[in-house]
Amino acid sequence: MSNNFSNKLELLAPAKTAAIGRDAILHGADAVYIGGPAFGARDKAGNSIADIAELVKYAHRFHARIFVTLNTILHDAELEAARQLAYDCHNAGVDALIVQDMGLLEMDLPPIDLHASTQCDIRTPEKARFLADVGFSQIVLARELTIKEIANVRNALPADTIVEHFIHGALCVAYSGQCNISHAHTGRSANRGDCSQACRLPYNLEDAQGRVVAYDKHLLSVKDNNQSGNLRALIAAGVRSFKIEGRYKDAGYVKNITGHYRQLLDEILAERSDLSAASSGKTTLLFTPNPDKTFHRGATDYFSNGRQDDIGAFDTPTFVGLELGHVTQVGDKWFEIATHDSLANSDGMNYQYKRVVHGLQANVVERKHDTEDGTIWRIHPNEAMHTLEGLRAGIAISRNRDHTWEHALTKKSAERRISVSAHFAETGQGYMLSLEDEDGISASADIAFEKFVAQHPEEAEASVREQLGRLGGSDFELGTLDIVWTQARFIASSALNKLRRDAVNKLAAARLLAYPRLTRKEAVQPPARYPEETLSFLANVYNESARNFYAQHGVKLIDAAYEAHGETEEVSLMVTRHCIRYSLSLCPKQAKGVAGVQGQVRAEPMTLINGSERLTLKFDCKPCEMHVMGKMKKNILKTAPPSIIPITLHKRRPQP
Repeated sequence: MSNNFSNKLELLAPAKTAAIGRDAILHGADAVYIGGPAFGARDKAGNSIADIAELVKYAHRFHARIFVTLNTILHDAELEAARQLAYDCHNAGVDALIVQDMGLLEMDLPPIDLHASTQCDIRTPEKARFLADVGFSQIVLARELTIKEIANVRNALPADTIVEHFIHGALCVAYSGQCNISHAHTGRSANRGDCSQACRLPYNLEDAQGRVVAYDKHLLSVKDNNQSGNLRALIAAGVRSFKIEGRYKDAGYVKNITGHYRQLLDEILAERSDLSAASSGKTTLLFTPNPDKTFHRGATDYFSNGRQDDIGAFDTPTFVGLELGHVTQVGDKWFEIATHDSLANSDGMNYQYKRVVHGLQANVVERKHDTEDGTIWRIHPNEAMHTLEGLRAGIAISRNRDHTWEHALTKKSAERRISVSAHFAETGQGYMLSLEDEDGISASADIAFEKFVAQHPEEAEASVREQLGRLGGSDFELGTLDIVWTQARFIASSALNKLRRDAVNKLAAARLLAYPRLTRKEAVQPPARYPEETLSFLANVYNESARNFYAQHGVKLIDAAYEAHGETEEVSLMVTRHCIRYSLSLCPKQAKGVAGVQGQVRAEPMTLINGSERLTLKFDCKPCEMHVMGKMKKNILKTAPPSIIPITLHKRRPQP
C-alpha cells in the first residue's frame, strides 16, 4: 500500500475485542480501530497488547490496517505511561494511533503514524490544516459537517492527508470533545472515556416563563447515523476513510454493518475504475446484511444534507426495531398478531404504551392461519400477560431481536479470499508452481519428482488443476492456472499438494514482507500557527506538554481543561449543532413569514429538567448552535481531578 490514498477507499470498522476485529476484517473491513490497555475513549473496551499483536498479524495478511485508540486527554502523571503504550503498539505492528491529546506530540514517540481523533473537534478547514501540518496523516472530521463543509476541509488539506468520516452508528449529540455534562454531574469524564450519557436521559423542557414545552422526552438523544445513501457524495467531497461507530458493540452488529457497507462500497468500486479498495481480497457474505436488524435508535443522515427537524430520538433511546403488525386478540397466556413476517421462538418484541416502551420475549410462537392482513401468529410471551401493561387489540408490535437472523450470524457468515493467478511448469528435476496475487506479489515453489508420461492426458491435466486449485484452507482463491509441459504427465496427488502448500506459504510470507507500514508524517517547518491565540477550557488542555505544544504554535492564553476543576461558575457544558428549538418548530428562523406571527421572535433561553438536575439552554443563532449551560457539583469540584495517579493540576494562565 503506497502513501497515496487519493484513489483508495477504506472501510474502517470498530472492534471491542481482537476476536471481533478478525470478524470485521473477514466481513470486508479495510481497517479496524480498537482500544489498547488504557487511554482509549471507551474505557470498558480495552485489549492487551498481546491480543492486538495477534490481530495485527491477521489483518496484515490482507494488507488491512489496525489503529489503536489512544484518544483520551492525559494527566501529567499519565504521559510517560501513554508514551510507553505508544512504543508497545509500535512494537506490536500497529499501523497508527488515534490521538486527541496534543501533549503526546511533545514526547519522544516511536515513528508510528498518527491520526487526529474526532475528539479534536475538527470542524473548520483551518483546524484540519493545522493538524495536518503538525504531523497527522489522517483527520477524523466532526460528524456534524455537511457534505459541502467536508469538501471545503478536503480542499484545504495537503494531498497526502486522508479525510475520515463517520458513516454509521450512535451519534454524540455534542461536538466530540465538547461535552462536560458527565464530569460536572458524576465526576466521570467523557474526555477520558467514561461518559455517563446524560444525553440519553428523559427531560422536561420549560421556556423562559416556566411553562412546560415538552414533558418526559429524551430531548438530547438523537437518532443513529446512517450515510448509506450519501456514499457517492462523500467520495466526491474527498472522504477516503469511511468509519463505523461501535467499539462497545457485539460481533453481530460488526458483521452486519461492515458487510452492509462492504457491499455498498463494492458497488461503487465496480462503477469507478479510478478507485480501489484499501486492502486486498474479496469478501463473500453468507447472509444478507440489514442495518435495521441490529441496535439503532432510528436512522438519520444528520447534517450531511443540511439541517433536518427529525434527527431526534425523543421518545426512547432504546432499540425499537421493525414493526411486525398489530395485536388482533389477547388471551390469558397469549396474544395474537397479524404479520407478513415469519416469527421464531425467542424473538424479542416491544410495544409503546403511555410513552413507555415495554419489552417482551416470545417464548413460543405458533402459526395459526393466513388472512388478508398477513399470517396470524399466537405468541406465548416469557412474561406473565398481566404484567404487560396496556397490551390489547390494536397495539402495534415491533421486533427488536430476530432470533433466526441473529443465530445465523453466530455461525460462519463470511469468507475473504485474495485472487491469485498460477503458473505450473516442468523443470529439469521436476515441477514448479508460481503464484501471483492481485497486488502483484509473487512466490514460487518447486519439487523434484520423476516424470511419467500420462496414459490419459486429459485426466492428468484435470488432476493437476484440481489439486492445485484446492486453496480453500488459505487466504487465496485461484483465478487462472497456466500449465506448461512438453507432454501431459502423471503426478502423484501428494506431490501436487506439497507443491501447492509450499507455494501458498511462500506467497503468504512474501505478502507480509511486502506490507507497507506507514511511518509518522513530518511536521512542517517552521511550526504551523494554531488558528487562534486563545484557548478556553473546551480545548481540553490537561497537561504541561499540551500547554507547551500550543504555546510553540502561537497560542498565548490557555485555560486548563474542565477536568482540572478550575471552572467554578456556570459554563457551557455542551456545545451542539442539534437545536431543540428547531426540532420543536420554535426556531425564530422558522417563524419568519409564518401567518399570525407578529414582530421579532427571539430565541430565549430554555431549561432542561431531570429530577434535581437543571440545565439552561442558550441559543447562538449566528453559527446555529445550542449551548447547554450548567455548573459542576460541589462534591465533584472538591475531589481530586481524575488521573491514574492522584495529583493536583491547577488552572494556569501563562503571561502574554
